Amino acid sequence: MNHIAIVGAGLIGRSWAFVFARAGFEVGVWDKDAGVLDRLAADVATMIERVAPFGQAGDDPAATAARIQPVRNLGEVLAGVDMVQESGPEVLDIKRRLFAELDRLSGPNTILASSSSALKASSFAEGLPGAARCLVGHPVNPPHLVPVVEISPAPFTDPAVTECARDIYARAGQVPVVLKKEIDGFILNRLQAVLLAESLRLIAEGYVDVQGLDDTMRHGLGRRWAFMGPMETINLNAPGGAADYLDRYGAMMAGLAGVEVGDAAFSAEAAAKVGAAFRDVSTPDAVRARQEWRDEELAALAAHLAQRETRSHN
Repeated sequence: MNHIAIVGAGLIGRSWAFVFARAGFEVGVWDKDAGVLDRLAADVATMIERVAPFGQAGDDPAATAARIQPVRNLGEVLAGVDMVQESGPEVLDIKRRLFAELDRLSGPNTILASSSSALKASSFAEGLPGAARCLVGHPVNPPHLVPVVEISPAPFTDPAVTECARDIYARAGQVPVVLKKEIDGFILNRLQAVLLAESLRLIAEGYVDVQGLDDTMRHGLGRRWAFMGPMETINLNAPGGAADYLDRYGAMMAGLAGVEVGDAAFSAEAAAKVGAAFRDVSTPDAVRARQEWRDEELAALAAHLAQRETRSHN
């Protein structure tokens, strides 16, 4: 399985193209906007330029770029591919229509994966003749530098398709996490939503400013979470491991977690405070420049973690 089709070449789609091409897959890219395809080569070149100094552009960056080809016709990009990674708009009606087209135009053994951030596969693939080959492969932005991918099959997805998709993502250098059953928002966004809600509440109610909140995450929890998850973190935070931690601190944490957040946190007041903190760096050009900075930092972190992993196995 060496041929991938990318359907939708925005930020996520072109990053996915880079992921697969870097790993040696041949990648065809389609987008309904011809201008997006016209810019594809330049956008990929910029991605390579940013991450190549950190060893994140493959053994041969030029070959990586050459394996990504724009294709103007949807049927043509789907011909003979092993998997489709769809990264279109996060709108249910659009997703349904697009998957109906993908199902109609692609070969019967082609896996149809969506980059959806919240829409379950059952919501847009149910009833399709090829529903059994449909699933969600939800990445984190940008997937070429943040490797986790959440694989969320529908109840009707063939388990062999799920396993095959897991293998393809692993071959591409990603870290696949297979959900045992569907849930809105999958795992990452549900965790992120809770953390973001509490963060916004703390800012809106005047406990901390935006910079202080971000510093707490960046220089506190984020330092540990860059290389181990919250479950391993608590396992190391008490002499007897996770069970000991929960015995010592579980009641306290339960009390803190019981504070009501949710809809009230995503208020106009909170939005105004956060918006004001980033007013001078929220133009499209400023955001793009900061994204490029972020990608360099993530590439450096990925290189560092890869070196640490290699040393730990030697």
